[in-house]
Amino acid sequence: MGIELEGPILGMFPGQGSQRPGMATALCADHHEAAAVFATADAVLGQPISQLCSTGSEEELQRTDITQPAVVATSLAIWDVLRARGFEPAAVAGHSLGEFAALAAAGVLTYEQALLLVARRGELMAQVGESVPGAMLAIIGLSAERVEELCEQAPGAEVANYNEPEQTVISGTATAIAEVETAALAAGAEKCVRLKVGAPFHCSLMDAIAADFGAELDRQPFADPRMTVISSVTAAPLRSGAEARILLRRQLSGSVQWVGTVRAALNGGSTTLVEIGPGRALTGFAKRIAPEAQTLGTGNPKNLAAVLAALENARAIAS
Repeated sequence: MGIELEGPILGMFPGQGSQRPGMATALCADHHEAAAVFATADAVLGQPISQLCSTGSEEELQRTDITQPAVVATSLAIWDVLRARGFEPAAVAGHSLGEFAALAAAGVLTYEQALLLVARRGELMAQVGESVPGAMLAIIGLSAERVEELCEQAPGAEVANYNEPEQTVISGTATAIAEVETAALAAGAEKCVRLKVGAPFHCSLMDAIAADFGAELDRQPFADPRMTVISSVTAAPLRSGAEARILLRRQLSGSVQWVGTVRAALNGGSTTLVEIGPGRALTGFAKRIAPEAQTLGTGNPKNLAAVLAALENARAIAS
């Protein structure tokens, strides 16, 4: 028996780290809407994003300047496939980089704007990674409050992502992150996992690129959202396109409030959470933040087909 899409839906767009080799191969072969999005990405960015997302190696896709447009293009490709089958979420949200895809889905940015912005964002973040010996670490099995206390005791370490109640990511200088890792394990953390990233995201080290990226944001027009967008910077709905521009700049060095974002969607009435993009990280986070909600992914052909079948069934019942 297939799945059913129950109640109001939150569409969740993943961030960096969700990429995987071959993530566009079946997507483009099976869905012309996806192929069209990748064709747009290739033309706008002047590089073969479609090829990289189909045949690129893991090493190529881990480059920050490649990862960011690749993940956003893949997420928007899946979004167009879903929308063509009548998918209408009550709200959307994006985890870090995924916020650009969410804003494009809500009409705040065009696809072209979103792709250009994340390509530049990736280039600037890569520059920080080359100049600063930073690191990111996921701490599992401690409360966020305890992780905050450990960071306060290690200058240079900051909370980057509140991913789930007992998974918090920290970011900062390599020496400070190593200090917190030792302290977290001593404090009873289940485990600590170094993230394979090209730069220390979501910490004050990113302030070095705030002016340059802010200038890029200022060059782009931002429309007001056509649907509810819950910001992962504030864990609250956006009020305007102007606010979205401000928050995208704050996002560079600010923490990702993902636990609060998902809970805000639930408080707003959402009962089904659908991850729209490659990977399954947000699906995993959501199951631990909101075990009472229905949680679905679209990051592989089987899961996407199940969601599409549910949409077709819902349309058939409605007609």
